[in-house]
Formats: sequence, C-alpha cells, structure tokens
Amino acid sequence: MPSRTPCILAFDSGLGGLTVFSELVKARPDANFVYAADDAAFPYGGLSESELVARVLAVMERLVVRHAPDLAVIACNTASTLVLPHLRERFGLPFIGTVPAIKPAATTSRSRRISILATPGTVKRDYTRGLVEAYAAECQVALVGSQRLAGFAEAELRGDPVSDAELAAELAPCFVEDEGGRTDVVVLACTHYPLLAHRLRRLAPWPVAWIDPAPAVARRMVDVMHGADPSPAPHPPGERLAVFTGGRGLDSALRAALARRGLGQVSIDPFPLGAGEH
Repeated sequence: MPSRTPCILAFDSGLGGLTVFSELVKARPDANFVYAADDAAFPYGGLSESELVARVLAVMERLVVRHAPDLAVIACNTASTLVLPHLRERFGLPFIGTVPAIKPAATTSRSRRISILATPGTVKRDYTRGLVEAYAAECQVALVGSQRLAGFAEAELRGDPVSDAELAAELAPCFVEDEGGRTDVVVLACTHYPLLAHRLRRLAPWPVAWIDPAPAVARRMVDVMHGADPSPAPHPPGERLAVFTGGRGLDSALRAALARRGLGQVSIDPFPLGAGEH
C-alpha cells in the first residue's frame, strides 16, 4: 500500500522563507507544501515580544486547522528565537526553527571575526546572545541589526530593487577591520537576506564566507521525518500552495516570481493584525 503523502508547512512573516522553502522542496519533492506568509503583520520587528508570540500562535492555529500539516518549519529567525517553545507546547506536531548559524560561522572563520546580519529583533534576543556565548566565545562577533534589509529583499523579489548605495549602507557595519584582522564570515540571520545574496557579494568591500542556514534546516526536516521519500518508486511532485494573510502587494509581478519558485497556486486568507490574538 502506498504511503500517505506528507504535508509540510513553511511559515514566515513574508517572502524571506522562500529561501528555506526551496531547500525543503529539494529535500522532499514528493511532499505537499503550504508556504504561509503572514504579510499582514510584516515586519515582525515592529511587534513587542508578547505581541509576536500571540500573533504567531493565532495564525498558526488557523493554518493547522485548515491544512493539517505533519510538520512545520518556522522559516523566520525572529519568530524562531522567541516563539518555538510556545508552538511546541500548543500544537501536537514537530516544529523546526531557523536560528542564526553561529556555530558553523565560528568553525569557518579563520580571522576569528564574524558578523551576524539580522533583524533588530533577532539581534536583541537572549537566544541569539546565548548562541554567541556557547559557540563563538573566542571570536569577535559583530551583531548587526538591520531595520531595512528585509524590506529591500521583498522589493528585490517584486522586481523593484533599491539602489546599490542604499544596500551597501545596510551592509557596511558587517565589515570590521583592525590591526588583528578583518571580518571573514557573515551570517545571514534572516531568511529574507539570501534573496539579495548576489548583490551582497558584489557590494562587499572584500570577499567573505556567507552562511545561509537553509540547507541545514532542510537536512533537519529530513531527519525529523525519518529520511527521504521512503518509496523506491518515483513520485510526481507534491502539491504546492502559497497562502498570504494580507496580500496587499500580491500583484502580477509577485505572482510570477512565486510561480517561478513552484508556487503557482496562491490564495489570500485574510487575518488582519490584531485578529484572534487574545
């Protein structure tokens, strides 16, 4: 008897989780996927910690009821560093988070100077600082909280890129040089940022290693699901659905960009900011 096709939910505040989604699909092309963007509340950095927890729990409640996923990937560093314990307590399914890849950065660095490029919310989390203390205590670590880079990434995906000068200004604090050496590793600690990877490399003042956690998240998903597609027979690709809680910027250009990433089926499930959070 053929096994049931699993359903995997990938969740983010906006479009950045597409960088993780692409790796998840590569790892389990046979699975059904729901990509959920809580764009009605984007960016999450504008919410307090209590508001963010309430918001993610409320949106996830609806997604779990409507789509019955077997596993959920929180493809958002800001949410993962705060909300994962609450999600695991509330819902009876596995949750995989996306957290700053500080351990591999420290292992990779030769100069012992690394930068964590993240949202301000991720930078200030005790969770992030705990990772630094645990895995990069012997490194000089620059925690760089960008207010604008996630929005720049969304604009890039929509075909409306910002100027090189604006992008370079956001990137500049990551590059630190002193008499002992200079930054040689930058952690992309927001899933939006790899959408800009080609431009970040070009605008960097010197070459560095860029650490994207998405492949590691996909490997973790496979481990939690006890391996790859267990059937020896090839399967057709699973179903793909993108769901937005707002959809205000969901124009033809964005729909085309989503289709290129395998998300030709798109729906809007309105969930205004503040709804269902108490």
